[in-house]
Formats: sequence, structure tokens, C-alpha cells
Amino acid sequence: MKNYIQPGNSVTVTAPYDVASGGGVLVGTIFGIATGNAKAGESLEIKLNGVYEHAKVSAQAWTFGALVYWDDTNKVFTTVASGNTLVAKTLAVAANPSATGIVRLSAN
Repeated sequence: MKNYIQPGNSVTVTAPYDVASGGGVLVGTIFGIATGNAKAGESLEIKLNGVYEHAKVSAQAWTFGALVYWDDTNKVFTTVASGNTLVAKTLAVAANPSATGIVRLSAN
């Protein structure tokens, strides 16, 4: 197949802000988890799918399989859709309060 480029599990983007390895990154409508550290403007590889434990809005309780969104202002996952980007589903219950939750990214 001459038009095949790559599996698409990760892509290289220009970091829109300083990010640490394991941090969430939103570039346009593409969301991923950083595979390394990068300063704003540097090239960065992000994973587009997989299961991750990551910071969430502490004051939210999560149910299994709930839709979660990326709050790019606060750099956390949230169940609030308004003003945020749909990027994942929960894979574990998370209590209110709790600092982290387990999510499965939806490749986008």
C-alpha cells in the first residue's frame, strides 16, 4: 500500500505550551499525552490512544464509562462538556474528592 504512513498511535506536534512527560496536550482538536518534556514551540511526540492515570477535577465523582473532556485552561480531565474538548472515557470509578482518574483516550 503506497499511501500508508504510520500506525497513528502517536504523532509529532509543536508544543502549544510547556509540558512535562505524561501531561495532556491539546493542539487544535488533536489531544494526546506527552511522551517527554517540551517547551512551547518545540517538537513533541504525543500518544493518541491508551489508558492513563491523570489529574482530574478533584470535586467530581466519576462513574465507569463516563465521557470525559480536556480542560485546557487547568490541564485536567473533567466531566464538564461546556468549553472543553471530548477526549476520553473513564475506566474506573473516581471519588469526590480525588486528584486523579483513569481514562482511555479516544484516538482523534
